[in-house]
Amino acid sequence: MGLIDSLQGQLIEIIEWIDDSRDTVSFRWPDRDREIKRGAQLVVRESQTAQFVYLGQFGDTFAPGTHTLTTGNIPVLTRLKGWKYGLESPFKADVYFVTTRLFTGNTWGTSNPVMVRDQDLGVARLRAFGTYDVRVINVQRFLKEVAGTDDHLGLDDFAAAMRSRIVSVFSTALATSHVPVADVATRYRELGEALLPLINPVLDEKYGLQLASFVVENVSVPPEVEQAIDKRSGMAAVGDLNDFIKYQLAQGLEKDGARTAGLGAEMAVGLSMAQQLMRPPAAAAGSPGESAPVPSPAPAPAPALDVLSPAEVATMLKVTEPDVIASLEAGDLKGKRIGSQWRVTRSAVDQFMH
Repeated sequence: MGLIDSLQGQLIEIIEWIDDSRDTVSFRWPDRDREIKRGAQLVVRESQTAQFVYLGQFGDTFAPGTHTLTTGNIPVLTRLKGWKYGLESPFKADVYFVTTRLFTGNTWGTSNPVMVRDQDLGVARLRAFGTYDVRVINVQRFLKEVAGTDDHLGLDDFAAAMRSRIVSVFSTALATSHVPVADVATRYRELGEALLPLINPVLDEKYGLQLASFVVENVSVPPEVEQAIDKRSGMAAVGDLNDFIKYQLAQGLEKDGARTAGLGAEMAVGLSMAQQLMRPPAAAAGSPGESAPVPSPAPAPAPALDVLSPAEVATMLKVTEPDVIASLEAGDLKGKRIGSQWRVTRSAVDQFMH
């Protein structure tokens, strides 16, 4: 009886896994070289899936519940082992438990800049980081591509392994989404929701995973691009450059006095010269199809007023100066008295003579 009891003790009757760590993604049940007894009980709890693997090949998959291992409910394993007459003897197989609940708050980030073509900046280098919630939806694909033969895959190991994969998919999705860099900062939530349909099909096909949420917390560009964007924003905020220069000149007079005022004056002169250069040139004389501009006639200069003194009038008329003054006082000869002196225009003399 001792030998029989010893042999029976080497048979596995209950297979179950209780996860109290909250951070285990997959776990290989340790058999310690023991065999699974025919009719053994397999207990799969909620948020778990059990996967049998026999000689490197996937066997049967079990959802949550209690399962009795008989030929009827392990058809794949029965076929792989080649049982002709049903399960009549103990057998060996690897049993993997995979957690299918949602793992939240995982961080991701680009270790290297992502090259994208932007409609405003041309080719830009972007860095991004955020968080994501993920679950396993295809157990066999996940075990094959991510967990492998690892007997215990923790969340930290899983996150480290998946970070590069998710960033790679994100980089491709961002490059094909054509979202302008200037709009990314104001549309983080929309960007994450828009990228989910692009990321999930790739993650499912390659790794058997699905993202429940994908949050973009920050997208940044190199410092020199940030400075260029700031300058562009500043130019847009200035509006009328002439009014801005006037404002700067007034501020300079208030703060720094003559030095800044002189600088503002130089800026104003430069602006004036720039405006002159921006004016379209006049049509050149003799150009085909165009007539040379006719210069406007210069205004005629006002005729000089020939003013004579009484002595000069007397010489012209060959009379004495008192005679001329007498005629002026009588009004016969038109003149203008300025103080004690008389002045007569030559036209007035000609009129007097005629």
